[in-house]
Amino acid sequence: MTKLEKLRDLDIVANSSFRTSHLSAASGLVCLDAALYVIADDELHLGVFPARGSGPGHLIRLFDGELPETKSDRKKRKPDLEALTFIPPCAAFSFGALFAVGSGSRPNRKRGALLRLDAKGAVVDPPKSVDLSFILDPLAKEFGELNIEGAAIVGQELRLLQRGNRRPKDNAIVSYPLSAVLDALENDRVDPLGPSAVDRFDLGAIGGTPFGFTDAASLPGGEMIFSAVAENTENAYLDGPCLGAGIGIIGKRGELLAFDQLEYPHKIEGIHARQEGDLVKLLLVTDADNPDIPAGLFSAHIVR
Repeated sequence: MTKLEKLRDLDIVANSSFRTSHLSAASGLVCLDAALYVIADDELHLGVFPARGSGPGHLIRLFDGELPETKSDRKKRKPDLEALTFIPPCAAFSFGALFAVGSGSRPNRKRGALLRLDAKGAVVDPPKSVDLSFILDPLAKEFGELNIEGAAIVGQELRLLQRGNRRPKDNAIVSYPLSAVLDALENDRVDPLGPSAVDRFDLGAIGGTPFGFTDAASLPGGEMIFSAVAENTENAYLDGPCLGAGIGIIGKRGELLAFDQLEYPHKIEGIHARQEGDLVKLLLVTDADNPDIPAGLFSAHIVR
C-alpha cells in the first residue's frame, strides 16, 4: 500500500473579506517553479501557495459574485471547479496557462477559467471566464450523469476524467484534440465539440462502493498517473464517507497498468507527478469535506 506524508495545511493569508483562513475543499493541483496552484470546489478563487516552505498562500479571484455561507446553499450555487491542468506553451499562450474546469454535474457547473502565465510560471493577466458547455453538453448525453473530476494534457490531447459512483459506475477518460479546444476557448465558440475517444475503466470497489477517478497528471511517454477514491454516495451531487483511496497508472495505449490503494483513505482530489528515472514523485491535495478543516498537501512516491 502507498503511504502519504503530510507536508502542510493549505492556509491562506488572513483576509476579512474571505470566510476562512484556509482552503478546505481542494480539488485540483498544478505545481510550477513559481508556485503551487490549487482550486477548491466550493470557492470562486484560485489558491496560490509558495512552491517551497509552509508560508500561507493568497487568492486570485476567478469569478465575480459571492457564495452563501451555509453549506447546503453554497453547494447549490458553487461553480464546482474540480479539475486544474497546465496548458504547455503554444501559439495562444507563449508561456503556457492554467485551465480550470467545472464538473458539469449541474447547469451552473459548466464554467471554467483560463489564466495566462509568464516565463516564470506566475499568473500575469486577469482570469478569463469560459463557458464549457460546448464540450460538457455532449458528454451529458454520453454518460447521463456527468461528473468531470480531473484533467490532463497528454501530448496533443486534452483528457477529461469522468468519475463514477454507486449507481452510474462510468469511470472514463474522454479525449479531445487540444488545438480544437483551445481554438474554441480563445474565440468563444459555442458549437458542440464531441470527444475523439471515450475509454471506460473499472477500478474495483470496496464493499460495493466503486473507486472513481478524482484527478490525473501526465507522465513521460504518454502515460498518465491518476488518483481515485471510493466515496459512498449515490450520485454526482451528494457527498459521502470516503471508504478508500488509491493511485494508479494508465499506459500510453489506454491500458490500466497499476492501481495501488493508500494505507489511509485520504480523500485525494488533486495530483501532481514528476518522474525521475524509476521514481515518480507525487504531490497531492485533499478535500476535507468540512469547511472548518483545512485541506492538506501531501507527498508520496512510486517506484516504477
